[in-house]
Amino acid sequence: MSHGIKDKVIVITGASSGLGECTARHLSALGATLVLGARRADRLHTLVADLEKQGGKAVAVTTDVTQKVQVEALVKTAVDTYGRVDVLLNNAGLMQQSMLGSLKTDEWDNMIDVNIKGTLYGIAAVLPYMKAQKSGHIINVSSVAGHKVTPAGAVYCATKHAVRAISEGLRSEVKEWNLRTTTISPGAVATELTDHITEKEIGAGIRDFYKHHAVGPDSFARIVEFALNQPAEVDINEILYRPTSQQL
Repeated sequence: MSHGIKDKVIVITGASSGLGECTARHLSALGATLVLGARRADRLHTLVADLEKQGGKAVAVTTDVTQKVQVEALVKTAVDTYGRVDVLLNNAGLMQQSMLGSLKTDEWDNMIDVNIKGTLYGIAAVLPYMKAQKSGHIINVSSVAGHKVTPAGAVYCATKHAVRAISEGLRSEVKEWNLRTTTISPGAVATELTDHITEKEIGAGIRDFYKHHAVGPDSFARIVEFALNQPAEVDINEILYRPTSQQL
């Protein structure tokens, strides 16, 4: 079933790897038209070439979500190329875990800029177009960390709690324009996310946990498909999922 996906123009941030790449491949196979943003242009263009070889339609736009003008350019490319933007998947994210006492303020800034500001810049870029269309779906990516707070995760958890708060505020504001909003909160999923942890002991512990428990990124792609495939009158607002073996 792909009636909510085929021929839809879908913008994905953080599309060069992990959840974003896997979801792009999955949605392309279901007939979506994709506009893909990420910082790593080489990987992004390789992905687009792969999708096109398989009969898909995709465009790559080098995008740093911490730069508002670049996010605006990503969305404008979708509208200029295909005439509309139906879905935004605000996927770009960063997880740098450390104890607050380590005072890694640069990493705090990084997570605030990517996870919170990047999400807001995506919303700001698509909202005028979706309001004018009186249709659209914004999917924001939170985390289990947006529901729980852990030692060494205080700032990361704060950013993911913020994504949920922003999403709920957005949901309550956009009903008159017929817009839908979904927040997806994954548990441990096998991606590059744990590679960003610079504290050796904490990073080793988390990576070992992921080694034994993480599920594949295709789990996330299937959940995006589920949210998009609902009838127009159904708005799936929040999905929290974990590996079956994950206790936290």
